[in-house]
This record gives sequence, structure tokens and C-alpha cells, in this order.
Amino acid sequence: MDFMTSFRVLSSGFSAQRTKMDVIASNLANVSTTSTPEGGPYKRKTAVFSSENTRKKFSFRDKLKDAVKSVALKEVVEGKEGFRKVYDPSHPDADEQGNVTMPNVNVVMEMTDMITASRAYEACVTAFDATKSMALKTLDIGK
Repeated sequence: MDFMTSFRVLSSGFSAQRTKMDVIASNLANVSTTSTPEGGPYKRKTAVFSSENTRKKFSFRDKLKDAVKSVALKEVVEGKEGFRKVYDPSHPDADEQGNVTMPNVNVVMEMTDMITASRAYEACVTAFDATKSMALKTLDIGK
């Protein structure tokens, strides 16, 4: 596997984790949004990833071709969890009983997902630095 393949795989990891962080930020920003253009409260969103083959052919061909995968965003799906009701008769979106339907966003779960995405991004940075260091050392051998 050449260095460019490693960089391609790592860049797909950077992109995937950045997208996941964007979706989490959207969820956290809308934790109290009770009215959306579609109607009803905000619905939690989750980034779903899939693996895909790298585009370049390898020298090890069949053995390595299916072993090295990059990550891609498959889709962003809305959460299926139910909404929670909060009693607040003074809220403009309250129903006849004074209950407000709140988004299905759990702040603790979102923060946990954010930490996980941040750690995965940091791991990609570490692997990128190691690959870059190996490439530079390879260039030094030729001097």
C-alpha cells in the first residue's frame, strides 16, 4: 500500500468524523426546538457510515483490495425515539392540557457521541502524522 492510499483512507475518516460532529452540533443546538417548518418538534438526527473500497488498485491485488476500506457517509437518519412531554402551560406550543412536546434529543447521549467522534478524529490525526513521518523518512533515505 502506498502512502497516498493511507492519506485517502485517513482523509475519509476526517470527513466522516467532521460530518458526525456537525450532526451532533445540530442536535444540541435544537435541543429545545418545539416547532419546525415540517411541523412538530425537532427530530434527532444520526449520521450512518458505510465502508467502501479505495479507488486505487494495489500491488498485492486481490488480497489487499478488499482489506483496505475507506469510510463514507451513507445517510443522515432521523431518530425513532419518542418525544417527551413537558408541562408548561405558558409555552406558545403547549396543547390544551398545557403539555409541550419536546425534541427526542438526549444531551448526555449527544455529548458521549461527541467525545467518541472527537477521539476518532484524534486517532486519524495521529495515524496521519505517523504516515507523514514515514513518508518523510523515506525521502531522507534517497539523499
